[in-house]
Amino acid sequence: MNTLRKFGTGVAVAAVAATTITLGSYSSHAEWKPNKPIEFVIMAGKGGGADKMARLMQSVVEKHKMSPMPLLPVNKPGGSGAEALVHLNGKSGSDANHTIMVTLNSFYTTPLRQPALGVDPLSFAPIARMAEDTFLLWVHKDSGIKDVNAFVAAAKAKGNDWIMAGTGKASEDNLLTDFLNSAYGLNMKYVPYKGGGAVAKQLAGQHANSTVNNPSEQEGFYAAGDTVPIAAFTDARMEMFPDAPTFKELGKDFEYYMQRSVVGAPKMSAEALAYYQGLFKTVFESEEWQAYRKKKSLRGDLISGDAMKAYWETNNEIHRQMLIKMGAIKG
Repeated sequence: MNTLRKFGTGVAVAAVAATTITLGSYSSHAEWKPNKPIEFVIMAGKGGGADKMARLMQSVVEKHKMSPMPLLPVNKPGGSGAEALVHLNGKSGSDANHTIMVTLNSFYTTPLRQPALGVDPLSFAPIARMAEDTFLLWVHKDSGIKDVNAFVAAAKAKGNDWIMAGTGKASEDNLLTDFLNSAYGLNMKYVPYKGGGAVAKQLAGQHANSTVNNPSEQEGFYAAGDTVPIAAFTDARMEMFPDAPTFKELGKDFEYYMQRSVVGAPKMSAEALAYYQGLFKTVFESEEWQAYRKKKSLRGDLISGDAMKAYWETNNEIHRQMLIKMGAIKG
């Protein structure tokens, strides 16, 4: 089923249909298997959504003995994911077959912003898109803000002194901040940090006025009653946050999601790619991953291979247009 997805740039595109992958076509017939530990790169800091996802998947693989070699998570958040992208892009030979990476949307935005990196995200090996993550607009409970109208009034009153904490420059959070500034005539100051966990702490400690964190990043502070979601960047209200209206409900035709994907190096062999596609299909179907998806308000089916490449092409263009609109790159 195709889903129409609209963004603040005015770009409306059909997302790639999910493709069902038969496990037998991968792991049961794949001859290649890892013969040394697998480096599991996370292109974000500790405590954020990507970090939590990677470590959950690593634990599922270990618990069920899905791989003959362990996955070793390592965070490389530098340069809004540039460190991780360059690291994986440079792998060759056996190393290319023993290094995989968890990505977010900086997979698109960082190479677009930094062409000197020499990284083409569309050249990476399409292992599995495990889900799409969601975003909400969060404030601290002590702000007294209960809805977007009150948020807009408070942010306008403070102007550039209103701090929106986010992860990385010209990243997903920066794009959403730009949307809010443009849609509501605000002048919020965007302050980047190295991971969603750090961003969540900034809001909980009242060192920032708002964030646009994923549910997984704010859930602890939300459960403690410290932070409040006042609107969602989704097409419909989220089951976990039924009192938070969507921006579409509020008259802004805007939705935004972030890929939670696993990719391989451009030089990964076809045999290794088939192995990892089978491995992460098994992880996707596990009870632990399905429970995690529900708990963290993740959405979307598993896609891989050519369907995942097409998904990247679509979303790379969406982000190119968004970066042009915010002035981060030239058209």
